[in-house]
Amino acid sequence: AQALLPAMPAGGRLVAIGSRTSAGAVGKSQYAACKAAVTALVRSWALEFAGRGVTANVVAPAATETPMLRAADRTVAPVLPPIGRYITPQEIAAYVAFLLSPEACAVTGQELLICGGASL
Repeated sequence: AQALLPAMPAGGRLVAIGSRTSAGAVGKSQYAACKAAVTALVRSWALEFAGRGVTANVVAPAATETPMLRAADRTVAPVLPPIGRYITPQEIAAYVAFLLSPEACAVTGQELLICGGASL
């Protein structure tokens, strides 16, 4: 991304995938720190490239319905969000698609949660 951003034309978009865990989680300190660093990096890029109309954001999902979520060797059971189900990859893709659209040109430097109420 560092090599790509300077070459992006006006109206370019960068969307990173982070995690709701960036705010901290018991037993996940290193993972949370790494995800928080991604958010800080993307927010800095948003400031650096805003004058050129390039946006940079982070989509931060909660537990997502993937094979990894159901892996037999998981040591910690995932927490079900208040909506009563896990986030789907399709929902995350739709959120990213919006951020890549012209309608999202004023959204930059944000960590946008898609968590089914897990952050409440």
